Amino acid sequence: MNFGQAIESLKAGERVARSGWNGKGIFIELQRPDEHSKMTSPYIFIDTTGLQTDNLKAPKSRVPWLASQTDMLAEDWEVVK
Repeated sequence: MNFGQAIESLKAGERVARSGWNGKGIFIELQRPDEHSKMTSPYIFIDTTGLQTDNLKAPKSRVPWLASQTDMLAEDWEVVK
């Protein structure tokens, strides 16, 4: 799917990833703040906590995410279960 379809999937509560990303177990997700959040607007974050790699120093975390031009023009987006 394309980036627009990936955004619509995020809005529907799904996790998405690019099949072309290096490493398995990486995805992005939309966070909608609640009354306990410090953030006040929705934002997209990338989750690498399930990253499967041989690199023991690879970061495994959740951080805010911004799409690159390559990401926005890609056609290899997929829903992650």
